[in-house]
Amino acid sequence: MLNRLSLRLRIFIFFLLIAFGSLLSTGLGLFIGFNRAQNVELLDPFIFSGLVIVIPMLAIVTGIWLLFDENVAKPIERIAAELRIRAHTGQKVAIDEVAAKHLGDLAPAASALAGRLTQSTEQAASAIMKETERLAAEKRQLTALLSEIPVAMIVVSPAHQIVLYDSQSASILAQIAHPRLNASLFDYFEPKSIKSAYASLIKTGRDAKATLFGIDGALNFDAILKPLNDGSGYMLVIEDAHAQISSEAARPLVYDFDLLNQAVVPTLHNCRLSEICFVVFDCEMTGLLPNKDEVVQLAARRVVAGRIVEGEVFDTLVNPGIKIPMSATKVHKITNAMVQDAPDFVSVAHSFYKFCSNSVLVAHNAPFDLAFFHRYAPRAGLAWEHPVLDTVLLSAVLFGASVPHTLDALTERFGISIPAELRHSAIGDAQATAEVLCHMLPMLEARGLGSLGDVIAETCRHGRLLEDMN
Repeated sequence: MLNRLSLRLRIFIFFLLIAFGSLLSTGLGLFIGFNRAQNVELLDPFIFSGLVIVIPMLAIVTGIWLLFDENVAKPIERIAAELRIRAHTGQKVAIDEVAAKHLGDLAPAASALAGRLTQSTEQAASAIMKETERLAAEKRQLTALLSEIPVAMIVVSPAHQIVLYDSQSASILAQIAHPRLNASLFDYFEPKSIKSAYASLIKTGRDAKATLFGIDGALNFDAILKPLNDGSGYMLVIEDAHAQISSEAARPLVYDFDLLNQAVVPTLHNCRLSEICFVVFDCEMTGLLPNKDEVVQLAARRVVAGRIVEGEVFDTLVNPGIKIPMSATKVHKITNAMVQDAPDFVSVAHSFYKFCSNSVLVAHNAPFDLAFFHRYAPRAGLAWEHPVLDTVLLSAVLFGASVPHTLDALTERFGISIPAELRHSAIGDAQATAEVLCHMLPMLEARGLGSLGDVIAETCRHGRLLEDMN
């Protein structure tokens, strides 16, 4: 049980036990002396002597604990957090040797170790960068070639999750809902024909034809399911798509072939963090009162397999139905003229709900933003029952409660830069929060918090932080 408590709390309990033991022994001695006292006149000085013993004792224990907390416990937590950041994110975070001056050679030794780690990491990163540049060039060539082919192509896992989509298929999917890596194919097309063709493909090992019917009932396409060589999924080729999509729709090739290994879709609560789809979002409002103010902008980024998926962005202005105060416009730069023709929040909420399908919601100070969603839930007919993670609480889990947990503090800690023009915009803050989350995920797994359930249970211990913040 004790090993689940923070270092500072364990040290505090240690000193609390010292104080309790001292008081208990003092009280026991006074009680015995009291019982043995025969002269009533001796009782008053006897009690006075007890107070003279107890009060300074408590003051001394409290003073020593404060010194210990400030000069030992806090520096150790700080060094541990700085080492974690170095180990899991590669950031050049300086070890604060001045703050840890009372820890002897620990801080210089940690600094030397971190320096060697950084040197080795930079050498490896240089080699990886060269190889990455070569692969990126190949990917650009492949994307250009696929964009010219008059068919749409989607690679699908055995669990019917989207593993790859090209510019042509992205345009088709976008007519139904936002294209999303690792989304179920059945979020876009009726499953009956696809499952029938897939069963034939599995049985014969040969191509199978299918007719795709959009779940909106407005679209249908003839398609072919082609088996992949290793039997780990199939390629969906939509042959008559070229005439039905805009030639201006240019979209990068989006893929993650690790998703092919998922034969079934795991339950979110028991999922490993590296297997979860996260939707990191942020809102800009007319003010700071969730029961009164309105949303003027909603933006989100998707994180799949611990990486931000380029091209999968939700970003829209929202007509709040009320005037935006000048004080709010000064912060997020959104004016009444900008939102005049924007959709209302109910319409936006429906689109965003589809974007978040089978995902975990993530935000910085999530209860504040989610309050708007829950307020409009009855009117929109939506139940926001997604699991939620808060980067404020994740920061408290990783770095302790004694350090700042603002978004600015986290981006500085991880070496993340937010362009000045995007700060306090929904898309800028969502991007920054998504980058923070990507740095945090491997650190959480290194702490033994491998599943979503483990992380949620751990963050619940720090809920008081959000209550104070709000």
